[in-house]
Amino acid sequence: MSPVVLRLKHRPQFLRVAGTRRKWVAPGVIVQARQRPDNDGESVSPEAVRIGFTVTKKVGNAVKRNRARRRLRAAVDEVAPRHAREGYDFVVIGRAATIKRPYSMLVNDLKTAFDRLVEHRKT
Repeated sequence: MSPVVLRLKHRPQFLRVAGTRRKWVAPGVIVQARQRPDNDGESVSPEAVRIGFTVTKKVGNAVKRNRARRRLRAAVDEVAPRHAREGYDFVVIGRAATIKRPYSMLVNDLKTAFDRLVEHRKT
């Protein structure tokens, strides 16, 4: 059964994920990860996966940033149910290459990031 995928929406949630300093950098995307402790203080199911998106002004104007964010959301919606691990929070950061990178390669970047971040955490 695939995990429930929820969204991170508030700045403190993003900062907690960034604070772990666990990330995977690929040409099309950067993914940060944090395993949620049981006593996190937030009423989130332990089986849930939470994912947030951010694209900075380095990527371009609002039109380009929104396009990058839409591409990332579509790719994550395809990849997360099978590759994101339950009990984790992820932040997906768009890069300048996110816009022009072929969609299939963007999906592969995300698969690799989700697998490596979780695999690394297990050891």
